[in-house]
Amino acid sequence: MFWLIAALLIALTAVFIALPLFHASEASSDQDDVDVAFYRAQLNALEKDVARSVITPEEAKSAKVEISRRLLEADKRSHSSISKASSKASSKASSTGRPLVAGLSVLFIAALGSGLYFQLGAPGYDDQPLMARHDAAEDRRATRPSQTEAESVAPETPSNRNLEDIALVDQLRQALTTRQDDLRGHQLLVANEARLGRFALAAQAQEQVIRIKGNAATADDYADLADLMILAAGNYVSPEAEAVLQETLQRDPSNGTARFYLGLMQAQIGRADMAFQTWRALLEESQPDEPWVTAIRGRIMSAAQAAGVRYELPPEGAAPLRGPDQAAVDAAAEMTPEQRRVMIQGMVTGLAERLAQGNGTAQEWGQLILARTALGDAEGATAALDQARRELAENPEALAILDQAEARMKSMPTLSNSEQSE
Repeated sequence: MFWLIAALLIALTAVFIALPLFHASEASSDQDDVDVAFYRAQLNALEKDVARSVITPEEAKSAKVEISRRLLEADKRSHSSISKASSKASSKASSTGRPLVAGLSVLFIAALGSGLYFQLGAPGYDDQPLMARHDAAEDRRATRPSQTEAESVAPETPSNRNLEDIALVDQLRQALTTRQDDLRGHQLLVANEARLGRFALAAQAQEQVIRIKGNAATADDYADLADLMILAAGNYVSPEAEAVLQETLQRDPSNGTARFYLGLMQAQIGRADMAFQTWRALLEESQPDEPWVTAIRGRIMSAAQAAGVRYELPPEGAAPLRGPDQAAVDAAAEMTPEQRRVMIQGMVTGLAERLAQGNGTAQEWGQLILARTALGDAEGATAALDQARRELAENPEALAILDQAEARMKSMPTLSNSEQSE
């Protein structure tokens, strides 16, 4: 079907180019010859007009003088007989060559179009409907290399390693084998291994930090672990790193590090549309000096282009478009519980109105769900959760984040309960 349509388009284009060549006059006469014949015909018509008394003899005589003058001028401009013969021969040759020119034009157009397609196109490439591309992305996500495989092929991180520093860090790691519950020691090991560029060893030490902390481990602890794992794999988000990111978002759906790397994973499996949405929301909520802002600005335009979205990058240093600034936070600290409640209610209302217009991210829905829960609006939180699941039904990562928000919703206290406890 593709080649048939391409052939028809080439033929149609060729017809429009060839038609003027075939329709050009093949028996055109010199303009001067036409003028001579015209004026002679007028002279003959004068005698007939006089005979029919259309004009008087005096008027005919005057007109005859003027027509004769014009006839002489046209005759002077006419070509000599040799020039006429040459012109006629040239016109005949031109008429004979027109089909050849038309045919060569058709062949040139066909050859040029085919050559450009074989150079720039993809002959034989199958159609890529949207659902098929999404399925292919899920396949890539399910079959991507593990953390161990990625670390084995990742390029070594260059660093200015001092042999004395390496020896000291190795001694610290060795000492911690007999002090496995030394939290401060493992935290120092994480920092120094990362400083040396040994991210895989730093990730192992961070796992021990999380083990020691247990239930007290924070979202930032898990985000640091994911960061180290991804750096160790050469900026690749493995299934194991993704699981750590999900643990981070379960504890804090707004965590910037986890959201950035979640967008990176989405881009790596071929879901530029999801990556763009994730990065855009994070960029618009972030302060200019936050560490992921520069990385997002370097990637988001290519993600938008791949997703088919027209997007204008905000100016560098622009203030976040959403969320309270530091002045609002400071002002909230001086408010009474009821005043804080009114302020939060206003922020929740604004967020809900914006999400109702569509294109909301899972993180934003999670914020709305948890905020309504904190306000004691369990019914509103449940309604928001149901609506978010309907709008993001085809996004497994988003559904996972919503599941985490639901789990937190069921366990967190409401603002009214907190105020009562105070």
